[in-house]
Amino acid sequence: MDDQAAPVPSHSRISGPGWKTFLAVMGPGIVVMLADTEVGSIITAAQSGVQWGYRLLLLQILLMPVLYIVQELTVRLGIFTGKGHGELIRSTFGTGWAWLSVSGLGVATVGALITEFSGVAGVGELFGVPRLVSLGIVTVMLLAIVLTGTYRRVERVAIALGLFELAFFVVAWRAHPQSAELARGLAHMPITNTAYLYLLAANIGAVIMPWMIFYQQSAVADKKLRPCHYRHAQWDTAFGAIIAQAVMAAVLIAGAATIGRLHANASLNTIGDISKMLVPVLGASVGRVVFGFGTIGAALVAAIVVSLASAWGFGEVTGYRHSLEHHPLEAPWFYGIYTIAVIGGAVVVDLVPNLVALNIGVQVMNALMLPLVLGFLVALAFKALAPEHRLKGPYAWLVVAVSVLTAGLGVYGGIAGASLF
Repeated sequence: MDDQAAPVPSHSRISGPGWKTFLAVMGPGIVVMLADTEVGSIITAAQSGVQWGYRLLLLQILLMPVLYIVQELTVRLGIFTGKGHGELIRSTFGTGWAWLSVSGLGVATVGALITEFSGVAGVGELFGVPRLVSLGIVTVMLLAIVLTGTYRRVERVAIALGLFELAFFVVAWRAHPQSAELARGLAHMPITNTAYLYLLAANIGAVIMPWMIFYQQSAVADKKLRPCHYRHAQWDTAFGAIIAQAVMAAVLIAGAATIGRLHANASLNTIGDISKMLVPVLGASVGRVVFGFGTIGAALVAAIVVSLASAWGFGEVTGYRHSLEHHPLEAPWFYGIYTIAVIGGAVVVDLVPNLVALNIGVQVMNALMLPLVLGFLVALAFKALAPEHRLKGPYAWLVVAVSVLTAGLGVYGGIAGASLF
């Protein structure tokens, strides 16, 4: 094991006028939020719109500030300690707690990668590309992006891939939602219905995931952002949170306005299911091509983020070199974990294709893990930071209240919905 620090990259000396500094700092928040709207989240949002119309749309809006509050803590911790999430847990609470946290990350990673590669395979099959071919092409792309790049290059590629998700706004616009129905849905949340609660839990789990917390804090540390960049990093996170939930809302609206109107009882387990049902209503170009491009962008950026989060997390707990500023031969374990995660996810999906049906279940699993995930995050914000940077006053109470409420709703909805099975 080697705890040696990564070399300081040139972009660590970020300075200059406000907007130039923001552009230089921007990245960790945008990337992790684009990854947040991954394939499982897309399927969860679509299923929410199909089964419940617009009655889960208000939740997407309410989750915007929640998402920001949670991920802002990772920015605060990363900038003012210079450590990734796993490393900070290890130094603050001990190795045992660090392994517990990273074990949860490992479980979430497996579920997420199965989801992402299932989405890739599903889009490929829509266009007649064999599963093995589409998975092979994407695997090579993902390995090439990270194994041959610096942190900055990986970040830029991830943002470029994530921009394909803007296609979902085109889908929502072409769906022509009825404003009166949308308003009624916003005002009605049947929280006593167990099926509704199950999807509510899935939506919460689709927004706050363990690998997001590990990724953003580690990315902030790897990018060598300093306290003077804190305000810009907050804006990066806020902007990303708005985009992420806007994408979720767009997918939900598209599902409610099209499939939900015609097939309210439809079960959408795959991207293919969604696309095929959109085609008769929106046409082949929007239903298949545009939706497919959005899904591919979401899957690729999420696969990069999830795999890197695991590589960073396990590196921080074990002490091996864990930075994109090292070359593969200088940090073999870091790049090895990333490679194993990518290839393993592709192989599992190729061999057991029906695992895609677990998409919404994976999001509920994320929701059930929230007490552990948010518990560590909030505890670190109180214990690991210097006094001047710790949570304090009304905002500290707000963070605690939001974390408890979010984790409680996620667990309650997941347990209540389990009775459906």
